[in-house]
Amino acid sequence: MKGSVIALDHIHGKEAAALMVDGQLDDVLIALPDDVLAPETILRGKLGRPVKGLGGAFVDLPDGQRGFLRQTKGLRPGDPVLVQVTGLAEQGKAIPVTTRLLFKSRYAIVTPDAPGLNISRQIDDEDLRAALAEVAKDAMSGADAGLGLILRSACATVDDDEIAQDIAQIRTLAEHVLADQAGSPECLVAAPGPHISAWRDWALPDTLDDTVGSFQRHNVTEAIDSLRAPHVPLPGGAHMQIETTSAFVAVDVNTGPDTSPAAGLKANIATVRELPRQLRLRGLGGQVIIDFAPCAKKDRQVLEQSLRAAFRRDGRDTVMAGWTPLGNYELTRKRDRVALTACL
Repeated sequence: MKGSVIALDHIHGKEAAALMVDGQLDDVLIALPDDVLAPETILRGKLGRPVKGLGGAFVDLPDGQRGFLRQTKGLRPGDPVLVQVTGLAEQGKAIPVTTRLLFKSRYAIVTPDAPGLNISRQIDDEDLRAALAEVAKDAMSGADAGLGLILRSACATVDDDEIAQDIAQIRTLAEHVLADQAGSPECLVAAPGPHISAWRDWALPDTLDDTVGSFQRHNVTEAIDSLRAPHVPLPGGAHMQIETTSAFVAVDVNTGPDTSPAAGLKANIATVRELPRQLRLRGLGGQVIIDFAPCAKKDRQVLEQSLRAAFRRDGRDTVMAGWTPLGNYELTRKRDRVALTACL
């Protein structure tokens, strides 16, 4: 099926959203357990003492949870502090948080302590950028001088009134939260659920199906079930195995029945193109070690360029560490989701 479909449904009793592009699952969001503080949650916490050697301090959060904050300049132990969850904590570790808050909506992002107006670089029409700047200026009139604004790429296809209304709503939320800094640890803004996140962050699809059974109708359930197996088929009979350990994610590339001299390079390039999608859908992050199929050392530069391009398109924080002495490739990827197997 050609085109894009957003399906909003539930899976295993949990709210979920899926994006299908040309019949292939491109992204999936599943609600986290109630006791997990999801990324984007904004809380009021209480700052603890700096920890020597770690470059930061622990923060007391609601319900006895703890966060770890690196930006402690100008703060004193015992101070109430507004923080936002930036990622998911590993088992037994503190939740990563930041004082650099972001208030996101479909068309705009309000940025406290980062004044100024920025417009998405994907909007390159100069006349449109100038018109959007005027809309933003009017919508932010009278706001605190410390509030900044980012207009998202979705602004390119909607009218000015809708953008202005969106800015006004997210600005009001930001101002209310920033005025509520005193008090004991408390959750001030919960992270959006899968359905709201899909509306906010995914482009308008060719088809939107938000009725019960949409996952079955669009083969989302089948695609999700396939992600629970480590085996990932690739073109030409090649495949990769994605296995998780407590320390890292291991990716093993195999050429399959192809015995031609170029089999290794073809399998490796197919892996590079598919890997960002597989990691995103499986909710995997942290350290990733890739054991590529055998190929000539002169081809490593081609693989590195392909890797960088593939993960740049994915849009998530990824650091390319490079080749190990044993010929494996290492990278690290931000942990911004719970593993799919844990969600289900």
